[in-house]
Amino acid sequence: MVWLGVDLGDARVGLALSDPELTFAHPYGNIQTYGDSFRALDDVITVIEDEAVDHIVVGLPLQLDGTEGKSAKKARRWSANLEKRMRNLMDEHDFALYHIPQVTLLDERLTTVSAHRQLLEAQLGSRRHRPVVDQQSAVVILQTALDGAMKV
Repeated sequence: MVWLGVDLGDARVGLALSDPELTFAHPYGNIQTYGDSFRALDDVITVIEDEAVDHIVVGLPLQLDGTEGKSAKKARRWSANLEKRMRNLMDEHDFALYHIPQVTLLDERLTTVSAHRQLLEAQLGSRRHRPVVDQQSAVVILQTALDGAMKV
């Protein structure tokens, strides 16, 4: 079993994968979006197929007061489009997996702050954060989901 963590950004979509035992999340990479995270859908589906992903956790960027703003609504639309594309591919017999992975949204407030802190602790200079912060945020999102799943 492998889970995929997704951090949606305007410039990049960060990705993280779990180990098969669902214990640890590790960075998988970024997908350049050039201002439109919806451009990344097909590339994310390729990762899902290549890595035989069973569950997808997408960060939901709630506002600090817990309400949904523009970014959270975009994350919901992106997730719905991901599910729809996978269903369409399955219907066309053009999906490499036998089932469509479950997609869940996870509150990601302050994950970018945590990601920057982790990168600083790893002695990665702040100038070098930008290319990796999205995938590190995806790691934080996914690790939070994995830790929560283990408590159930």
